[in-house]
Amino acid sequence: MPLITVTALKGRTKEEKRKIGDAIQNALREAGTPIADRFQRFFDMDEENLIFDRSYPEMQEQRSDKFIIIEILFSVGRSVKIKRKILATLISGLQELSIEPKDVFVVFKETAWENWAFTAGQILHA
Repeated sequence: MPLITVTALKGRTKEEKRKIGDAIQNALREAGTPIADRFQRFFDMDEENLIFDRSYPEMQEQRSDKFIIIEILFSVGRSVKIKRKILATLISGLQELSIEPKDVFVVFKETAWENWAFTAGQILHA
C-alpha cells in the first residue's frame, strides 16, 4: 500500500514518467508489494521551486538536472533489509533509464496501518 511521490524539475515526458513509475513499482513488487497496489504522483517543479544541493553529502560528482526525489510512504514494519532491496532494485531500474544513482534521493516514510483509508472512508487494516 505504498503512496509514491516523485518530485523533479519540469521537462520529463509522460513516457519518461511512466517508465520511472514502472521502475519504482517493480522495486516495490520484488519486495512484496502486490502488483495492482500502485498509487503514484509526479510533481514537476520550476527551477526556483526545487532547490537542492548538488553535492551533499560530500559527493564526488555533482547532481544534474535529472535529479529526482522519491518519497515512499508505507505502513510500518519493513526491515532495513527490505528497504535496501527496494533501493538496489530501484537504482538498477533507473540506471536503465539513464538516471544516474547520484541523481536519486529516496526517503522512506512509515505510518501506522490505521492511517490508510483507500476507498469510501473505510480503514481496511485496523
